[in-house]
Amino acid sequence: MADPKVSTPGAKLFGFQIFRPILAGATLRERLIACLGALIGIALTGLICGWFFGEGPHIPLIVAPMGASAVLLFAVPASPLAQPWSIIGGNTISALMGVLAARFVPDPIMAIGVGVSLAIAAMSFTRSLHPPGGAAALTALIGGHAVTSAGFLFPLFPVCINSVILVTLGVVFHKLSGRSYPHVPVKPPVNTHGTADLPAGLRVGFRAEDVDAALTVMNETLDINRADLDRLLHQVELQALVHTHRELTCEDVMSRDVITITGSGTIEQATALLLDHNIRTLPVVDEGGRLLGTVGLRELAKKAAVQVADVVQEAKVAAKDDPAVGLVQTLTDGRTHAIVIVSADRMIIGVITQTDLLATLARHATLQPIAGRSQPVAA
Repeated sequence: MADPKVSTPGAKLFGFQIFRPILAGATLRERLIACLGALIGIALTGLICGWFFGEGPHIPLIVAPMGASAVLLFAVPASPLAQPWSIIGGNTISALMGVLAARFVPDPIMAIGVGVSLAIAAMSFTRSLHPPGGAAALTALIGGHAVTSAGFLFPLFPVCINSVILVTLGVVFHKLSGRSYPHVPVKPPVNTHGTADLPAGLRVGFRAEDVDAALTVMNETLDINRADLDRLLHQVELQALVHTHRELTCEDVMSRDVITITGSGTIEQATALLLDHNIRTLPVVDEGGRLLGTVGLRELAKKAAVQVADVVQEAKVAAKDDPAVGLVQTLTDGRTHAIVIVSADRMIIGVITQTDLLATLARHATLQPIAGRSQPVAA
């Protein structure tokens, strides 16, 4: 029986499910934004081409594959198949393959098969795989007399010109709507100490070769960048860890007697506090006690500054009710040694260091089996 607490993600209207996404992470809001983007993108692409090239019974001002490209560009902008080179290169190269097939394969039925086949091969070798490219190749073959008579001009106009305009509009639209496009996969973490060891957070758990082996066993090609897949799986691991240890909050773990310095303090004063208290991160506050940032010995040694405010860095913060285990990823990035626990108005409540969290998790792991162990039965 299904868990009654688990609901299918989506939007409801009057208690009825009206939107059930088939893609991970999709929401009704995202799809409405995609619809708006496609409306603007396709309409303006046709308008701009008509403005520059005029109307008439010649080559169409916009080709049908642009509609499919718009679906990818606006609905799944993080897909590798929706990136600028995939759209522009994939459509243009595929149209060229269609023209070549039309020229050198006399049988029309055979030509359409050869055209799409060549398009897939060419896109694969040029790393520009884009599903609408197959339609661009077909259009070059069965688009009518105006298209076929255009010959090698067709891949340039309208296909390439359409693609460039659509991508340009997509970049502008996504920027205005607060999305990141083109999508840049997050680089995998590296050891910040300049050694060959894996970063601390990656030494336990699955590794890149495990993901590769799983993909081989699945025998599937997934529409996600390889680096994004690694990042997703590591985030799933973290969320599972947080779920398992959700009862541990930052308030349970944090140190409450926090050593701080004001932004007007001197470099010498800050250095003395770090050394005297044997700490690596020193919170910096304003005159009212609100957090401004943090400094460490590295920042204090970088610049010939007089005041702490000159070298203060952005602080990593959390709330007292946040799950403590959720800080693991940040505290093992090789750069962050402490997280400042603050209130809603940036007043400092406490600090959690790497040592604080490690000691708490070690203690928690030790006590859990004891709590769950059955008591011995008396003879």
